[in-house]
Amino acid sequence: MKQYLDLCNRVLKDGVLVHNERTGKNCLTVIDANLEYNVKDNEFPIITTRKSNWKGAIAEIIGYIRGYDNAADFRKIGTKTWDANANLNEAWLNNPHRKGEDDMGRVYGVQGRSWQRPDGTHLDQLKKVYNHLKNGIDDRGEIITFYNPGEFELGCLRPCMHTHTFSLLGDELYLTSYQRSCDIPLGLNYNQIQVFTFLALMAQITGKKPAKAFHKIINAHIYEDQIEPMKEQVLREPFASPKLEINPDIKTLEDLETWVTMDDFQLVGYEYHPPIKYPFSV
Repeated sequence: MKQYLDLCNRVLKDGVLVHNERTGKNCLTVIDANLEYNVKDNEFPIITTRKSNWKGAIAEIIGYIRGYDNAADFRKIGTKTWDANANLNEAWLNNPHRKGEDDMGRVYGVQGRSWQRPDGTHLDQLKKVYNHLKNGIDDRGEIITFYNPGEFELGCLRPCMHTHTFSLLGDELYLTSYQRSCDIPLGLNYNQIQVFTFLALMAQITGKKPAKAFHKIINAHIYEDQIEPMKEQVLREPFASPKLEINPDIKTLEDLETWVTMDDFQLVGYEYHPPIKYPFSV
């Protein structure tokens, strides 16, 4: 929690007010933030200064792993995070590539599981990395990226956290995740959980030991209508980090693709302050 609160206070103190054209809102902004998560010792990076919907965050990363392109599929596994961008984003609603209600287009997991080559065939980035890691291979390019500028017009939103690089040192697995844009009150709450959980899951299904995850953010911001509740949140005293328990029967990528639900994840020792409602910007 300390590094999270340090970043919040940094933005409140040093952030520059910038107008964001997509949302039509102003936001306090800093450039470059680096967070680290100790997955080896299971120090789960959840916000304790307010209640966090941690299962929704994990459900979203499971949806990416499965290559979902529809908000309804995300709702089925326990998160409504894509409802607004799929159905309330004016630019996407007027996009001729949109296939109808709940369609997200070719974003996030679609790119990770079905990157389109020039010849029309598709590359499964995640499966390539999974197969390499479980066989002890690190070619210095164990990269999964959702960032495909050639297909931005085919999706409802450019990816914020866009690239994940896995690295092996012996039998220890590391993850470095890159994020171009981060809404600190709402987005980072989910993103830090997802970086941690992605490494924990990939280590478990490849038979490696999880080590450390590095989370690199370029543009970190707090929207103008989020400033006052954030000032309240940073005054609260954080609780100790809880532990994440993952069903040990999850042993393969196919398991994650097929039968895993949110009941396969439990949080032990999660204490938190009362909820704080933050405005969400589409």
